[in-house]
Amino acid sequence: MSHPRFSLLLSTVSLTAAVSLVSAQPAPDGAAAAENSSPIKLEKFVVTDELDRAREDIVPNLGATSFQISITQLSAQPQGPDAAFNQVLLRVPGVAQDSGGQVHLRGEHANLQYRINDVLLPEGVGGFAAELDTRLVDTVAVLTGSLPAQYGYRTSGVVDIHTKSGRNAPSSELSLYGGAHERWNPSFETGGTLGKVDYYLTASYDSNNLGVENPTPAHEAIHDHTEQAKGFAYISATLTPTSRLNFIASASSARFEIPNNPGQAVAFTLPGFSTFDSSQLDERQHEDSHYAVVAFQHTAGDVSLQAVAFTRASRLHFEPDPVGDLMFNGVASDVRRDLDSQGLEFDGRWAVAARHTLRGGLLVSWDRAATDTATAVFATDDRGTVLSNVPFTIADHQRKRGQLYGGYLQDEWKLGDLTVNYGARADAVDAYTRESQLSPRLNAVYTLSAATSLHAGYARYFTPPPLEVLQTGDIAQFANTTNAPELTASSPVRSERSHYFDAGLSHKLTPDLALTLDAYYKTARNQLDEGQFGQALIYAPFNFRTGRVHGVELAANYTRDRFTAYANVAVSRATGREITSGEFQFDPAELAYIAAHDVFLDHDQRLTASTGISYRWTDTLAFADLLYGSGLRRGFANTAKLPAYAPLNLGVEHTFRFGGRRQLRARLEVLNVFDDGYELRDGSGIGVGAPQYGERRSVYGGLSWTF
Repeated sequence: MSHPRFSLLLSTVSLTAAVSLVSAQPAPDGAAAAENSSPIKLEKFVVTDELDRAREDIVPNLGATSFQISITQLSAQPQGPDAAFNQVLLRVPGVAQDSGGQVHLRGEHANLQYRINDVLLPEGVGGFAAELDTRLVDTVAVLTGSLPAQYGYRTSGVVDIHTKSGRNAPSSELSLYGGAHERWNPSFETGGTLGKVDYYLTASYDSNNLGVENPTPAHEAIHDHTEQAKGFAYISATLTPTSRLNFIASASSARFEIPNNPGQAVAFTLPGFSTFDSSQLDERQHEDSHYAVVAFQHTAGDVSLQAVAFTRASRLHFEPDPVGDLMFNGVASDVRRDLDSQGLEFDGRWAVAARHTLRGGLLVSWDRAATDTATAVFATDDRGTVLSNVPFTIADHQRKRGQLYGGYLQDEWKLGDLTVNYGARADAVDAYTRESQLSPRLNAVYTLSAATSLHAGYARYFTPPPLEVLQTGDIAQFANTTNAPELTASSPVRSERSHYFDAGLSHKLTPDLALTLDAYYKTARNQLDEGQFGQALIYAPFNFRTGRVHGVELAANYTRDRFTAYANVAVSRATGREITSGEFQFDPAELAYIAAHDVFLDHDQRLTASTGISYRWTDTLAFADLLYGSGLRRGFANTAKLPAYAPLNLGVEHTFRFGGRRQLRARLEVLNVFDDGYELRDGSGIGVGAPQYGERRSVYGGLSWTF
């Protein structure tokens, strides 16, 4: 479980009271949440606009565990605003790293909800393209635990992003970042005000040769080029002193080469081909996404409300290597997936009295998913013997419409030092199946003193399977082909239903040092998980009949003058028993074993930690951080695990000032200083498609001109 470098650095951090970037606290109410939540805490998030304050109080945290990251803290971690957004989340307690840019919070597969400026973002099709551009972030609050009733559907955590605005960042910036793996990453952002209109715009382009994790331990991957373009706009128009109209728009387009693993042996032949060099495979994946949100906010005395309309379109296309895939796998699938979503959301707050507040809301979403596949296969007999080396193609076209409906009502009371919030939400889904649930929620926060608070909560959760991972149609069409499954059972995927308990405390040991401890326990029926089944880097959902997830998180954060430091450690255990949907995707022996045993989920990682320090001179910032993982699961039915890893990162940034807003920032950093060749996946385990290694030692640098 232990790793020498992890133990050494964590001990050093403890001895120097090093603890800053991430710390957690329960949020007793919306106004206090910003003051009391202090994870990666270098500065407090201060709301300066009354409408911002009112919007925050419509959907507050109310007892959930909150970890907050500011724009200042982002600059003190590797790659700063040029980092992929999943790298930001890895500095939050309990977040485990996985391949393909995936992160797992508290032992869950995905199941994260994203919000921008307190507006829920609709889901989209996506493999590993990080659609969110880190540079747009002003603050991020990651909420987890027993969430209050306004949060539904994706409930392992809420990533609540507040963007930069023209009001708080009235300037423009040109940046160029690059280095290892031929990375070239120019970007531009600007913000300002025009009368009563506040605007912020950003655009970036990223080209590099490490788009997907390397399937080998080599420094450079083979056939792994990516090109990604992103654009984002936030515009806010103040209509009256008590109302405004907000507009959010985003567009992203990503192109990936799928990296190759040389030295693989062919299993099939084609006319004119008896062998094939696996380093020459040419698989590719394209991902495109666009969304737009319009939100109207109004405050009238003790009543505040926000009404939202949103739309989103996303596309994914996997292109196989028709010859190579057939010769290695006997299958070559061209896969297209599309998802279009529209929806309406309403949230309101009524301050009934000084210590009594009612909140409620509604959400409805209409979705349309489509999957089109063209799968080239060989014909076989009943024993699986190939009858001909001439392939033929089977086309499959699936269409599915889905609707989500949800509503909630909750009641908050402040009784001296005790804040209690109770309520319920009702959810219904009409997609793979028609299901519904009434989910009670209860949270309590008790302030023992100015330095210490306790919180505890219970939440009933209802998590529908994502419509965008539409299941394959009739598997009988692949009978007597090289794509025929060993099993033909394919029960429909169902919504997960769970009970979630959370309790913790936060304590300021000194004015500079904050400590938090949090424990959680979840028991689930129809535990949802996802896996990669096939060559395309696309995930398919399935259920375990039952599931259990529990763990403990300890976080600490230290800030004194120019020195900051942080450390957090999380212990987690996630298990499931008996696969009850999509059975055809599994090996029969594994399926039988899982039916009789509680097995670890593939994303279970027993120990996860991160730690770091930073020191800022007048215009110079130096930092170091380390991520530790004890290893994800591997092997038959996830009965084994991968080795631990702990890459160390170092960086320095200096700002040259030229008067007014004009300044030039120069940045240099080294990732994985000791050049560890560590595996995130080895290609084995439940729903794991291929081996993937972490990035080897890499040197990057950047220049940013602000004017």
